[in-house]
Amino acid sequence: MRPQHKTFTQQHRPKKNLLIGGIHSVIDAMKNGEQLERIYLQNNIVGEETDELRRIALEFEVPINKVPFEKIRNFNLENPKGCIAIKSKIKYQNLQDVISLIVENGETPLLLMLDGITDIRNIGALARTAYCCSVHAMVIPEKGVGALNEDAITTSAGALENIAVCRVKSLHTAIDEMHLNGIKVFASEMTAAENVFDINLREPCAIIMGSEDKGIQSSLYKLCDGKFKIPMQKDFESLNVSVAAGMILYEAMRQRMS
Repeated sequence: MRPQHKTFTQQHRPKKNLLIGGIHSVIDAMKNGEQLERIYLQNNIVGEETDELRRIALEFEVPINKVPFEKIRNFNLENPKGCIAIKSKIKYQNLQDVISLIVENGETPLLLMLDGITDIRNIGALARTAYCCSVHAMVIPEKGVGALNEDAITTSAGALENIAVCRVKSLHTAIDEMHLNGIKVFASEMTAAENVFDINLREPCAIIMGSEDKGIQSSLYKLCDGKFKIPMQKDFESLNVSVAAGMILYEAMRQRMS
């Protein structure tokens, strides 16, 4: 299915003060309560140390990417010993805890889910718009999205530090969890029959935004409660993802304010 927005991709090297090198150092960081964005482990390293790293990373829900030596070298960190971790600038929150708090506060949940969006400028812009539209939380998967690093926070004008961010192992299970909490899930799709203005966004709901090249995963589409399109008068392929999200979220805010 074709998405109705475009994304941009660009590789960013994290600043050295956000990097931790070496398996022992990474393990110690997790044990000492340091929140990590991601761990990069050289793909030909095996042994008891790597097993312990995986076990502790699983315990603290930190994703591990197995990568070639070239990827490790490109971080330009002295003596990383085949393992590099990036410190997280964001404090991730549990999805169910966030939903429960929203309901306890007497509010109607509005969530934004990101699927496969890798450009940090778009992620920052999405967070900024989401915060301005009173979105309660952004939901991202462990893998397949850009790092929420300093550049993303800067692009978001600080919104990423003020909006709840839930990192989940799978968007599929996150949708199941939302359904159990009475939250409907909607997706934008160019061939949808209904316009975004026809969807009831006053009820508890989540909006999924996907990448330009692949769109939203077809398996996620199947779990959605509804699809809609953003009407356009000109015959043009698609909108940028942050622009499309802005239109959708402002429509949700308009409905909830009226």
